[in-house]
Amino acid sequence: MRRLFSTFACGWPGVGLLLIRTAVGVSLIANGIVRFRSGQAPELTILDILTIADGVLVMVGLWTPVAGSLVVILAAWSILAQHANLYSTVLSAVIGAGLALIGPGAWSLDARLFGWKRIDLGD
Repeated sequence: MRRLFSTFACGWPGVGLLLIRTAVGVSLIANGIVRFRSGQAPELTILDILTIADGVLVMVGLWTPVAGSLVVILAAWSILAQHANLYSTVLSAVIGAGLALIGPGAWSLDARLFGWKRIDLGD
């Protein structure tokens, strides 16, 4: 992850990315749970489980480039397989692609696990 992002946005831009990640993550988890409970075909159940797992990854900011790309793939699959609401699904896909390109921000597991560490040597 360190090679993908030279810095993790902190301050207000980091808060903005946290809000975006939280909104998309909660939306993915909620949609996945609703569709999972509706009792669909097994292949669509797999889609719902992947959607819930991806929502958790996006929300906590873990493996953000992979999770954001998976949001795009799952959105395309959802449109083709379930004929889901086009507007909200496209919006999720665009936000997922943006997160994959920009990064998760300073308040994420990616920043904690893969961010640059600063070592201060005493005087």
